[in-house]
Amino acid sequence: MRTKLRFQLPTVATLRRLRARVTTASRRHVFGLLCAVPAVSSAPALAADTNSPPMTPSQFFEGGTNTYSDWIELSAGGFLTHGDGAQAAEMQHWSPGAFGGIEDLHVQGNAFTNVTLTLDGHSIFDQHDYDLSLRLEHPEKWFLQFYFNNFRTWSDDLGGFYPPTGVPYRGPDGALALDRGEFSLKGGLTLEKIPAITFQYTHSYRDGDKSSTIWGPVHPNPPATTVRGLYPSIYDIDETVDSFEVNAKQHIKATDLGLGLHYEHGDLNDALDETFYQGEPVQRDVTDRQKNTYDLLSVNASSETWLKKNLLLTAGSMFANLDNDFSGSRIYGNDFNAGYAPGPLNGLGYYGLTGDSRMQEYVMDLNLLAMPTKTFTITPAIRVEKESWDANSSGTGTFSDGSLGDATGPFNEQSSREVIDVCESLDLRYTAVTNWVFSAAGQWNQGTGNLNENGGIGPTNGFYPFGLPPVNNITDDKRFYQKYSVSARWYPLRRLILDAGGYYKDDQYDYSFPVDNTPNNSANRYPGYLTTQSFQTYDGNLRITLRPLQNVSLTSRYEYQLSTIHTAPDPVSGQPELESSKMTSHILAQDVSWVPWSRLSLQAGFNYVLSETKTPASDVTAAILNAQNNYWTVNFSSGLVLDDRTDLNLNYFYYQADNYQDNSTVGLPLGAGAREHGVTATLTRRINPHLQLNLKYGYYHYEDALTGGNSNFESHLIFASLQYRF
Repeated sequence: MRTKLRFQLPTVATLRRLRARVTTASRRHVFGLLCAVPAVSSAPALAADTNSPPMTPSQFFEGGTNTYSDWIELSAGGFLTHGDGAQAAEMQHWSPGAFGGIEDLHVQGNAFTNVTLTLDGHSIFDQHDYDLSLRLEHPEKWFLQFYFNNFRTWSDDLGGFYPPTGVPYRGPDGALALDRGEFSLKGGLTLEKIPAITFQYTHSYRDGDKSSTIWGPVHPNPPATTVRGLYPSIYDIDETVDSFEVNAKQHIKATDLGLGLHYEHGDLNDALDETFYQGEPVQRDVTDRQKNTYDLLSVNASSETWLKKNLLLTAGSMFANLDNDFSGSRIYGNDFNAGYAPGPLNGLGYYGLTGDSRMQEYVMDLNLLAMPTKTFTITPAIRVEKESWDANSSGTGTFSDGSLGDATGPFNEQSSREVIDVCESLDLRYTAVTNWVFSAAGQWNQGTGNLNENGGIGPTNGFYPFGLPPVNNITDDKRFYQKYSVSARWYPLRRLILDAGGYYKDDQYDYSFPVDNTPNNSANRYPGYLTTQSFQTYDGNLRITLRPLQNVSLTSRYEYQLSTIHTAPDPVSGQPELESSKMTSHILAQDVSWVPWSRLSLQAGFNYVLSETKTPASDVTAAILNAQNNYWTVNFSSGLVLDDRTDLNLNYFYYQADNYQDNSTVGLPLGAGAREHGVTATLTRRINPHLQLNLKYGYYHYEDALTGGNSNFESHLIFASLQYRF
């Protein structure tokens, strides 16, 4: 799997949090240093009364002697984007164009005697970004809270890019929008001498479109016979979930008891819209629709007991029952959401799918915290989990042989599974050696299970699609997982900290097949093909934290990781055991923090990652390349107090990955090949104790070799907000 680091550009909500962090938290950090400087503490006050005592630096930079706990902040701005606006919207989580509205609102006061009302919210015009929270609270007695929020994310519907012809494959809709949100009502009683009870009702939803990594096939060079998956597919999402939850807690002597009940009802109506051979005479639109309605009920109980002053026992248990009814279809047509009609251009599909499934889960865990001495801590734990489920389905399968209309035939499937897992863990911590902290941990998991499968898309008009008969298979599996980790921290000097650690983990899976109707020495070897798989990881890391000067902090980090996958097929297949994957990673990081002046703070960071995943397939064919995930990043931030009323914050980031290899003549080119950088400048001006003005400018640039430059964009952010505190 290839991964790459992307810097997501800020939404207005994110800008609010970042600005609060930069203009408040960072200012407090810098101004905390000012408190130790007598010259600054005598700065002129903002108060209108010139005869009043001078304010302290913290009062001075937070708006005056009054705290003004309520505020409203209005904002306006916009992204001016050139290039792929859909890609910009996906990365920025914000659509190009203008926006504005209530950036932040907070009001708190007494609604009744001893009852506090708190109102928080924001609403940004035309961006589907808003939330509202109302809370009534009688301290230490009861509370009632209403909450609603909605936000939108975007995704680019650009599919693949074919370098030999320079043709990108893009859907017709540009940026795809998906709304997420929830409405909740929560309350509770927190009276003395009776159990504390809380309840919550939540209605959550997802509604809209989202791009998919499942691309439809095209012929890049007609009339060539080469078929490649390049055309984008789209998820059409319509999901709602309603949940009810009640929890109770009670303290009895040395024990805290908890009991909870959760019920959830979900209605999921989703579809994957795929286009096959877009723009060609054989173009087909495929709608793969899945409908699910489920009911989930779970109960849980927990306890925490101090058996002695140095001995804590915690226990928990949970039971869950999930019932699910589903239906669906996969239909080919001249448009999406078409009804089934036979045709020679149709591929493998089905209609009239109906089914149901049920799952039950039992969980129990015990944890013990023991402190035999003040410098030695032992924490053993055990967790037991049992899971069982079964599923049944039926429908009508369809398949075309390319010359006749669809052949159809009924199918049905049954499956069931039982799983038991037992997990033990042990954590140790030792601090008796001066200036040293030692930690060690072990984790073990043993599991057994069985899977019964019967059925599949059966013969349609006398033959099996792709020659694959229905499955009749029983699989018994065993799992053993183990992980061991150690770490040490050393304080050799007052301003020097050394951290070193590492871990080893091994995840082993063994399979046997009492029943298997797929011969393992034939072309059709699945599902009963693999008998053993082992996943091993070795990891080591070193971290150095140094403060050579009071105002300078350096943090260096290096991590090495080696992961391998060993696979053993059934000996009957005639295939040998082999190392099917090997991933090697080196991660280097350096961070510097410097406060050269009481009014100036500087921070910089650098990260460099070298990572490669190698498989035997890359030695056989150029169509499959070793996966490269090499990239480096640089970030810089600074905060400067220009004068007693004005702050300036500057930020810069840079990301580059150069792993793209054009093997389009034999395979699908993959690998990150991108360059991204951006700079932001924020000016904060305190006009008076009530008013604060924020101005922000940002520039962002993105290039992507994987899409042939079709995802490139430049974006300028212009943003302003005015906050009134009262």
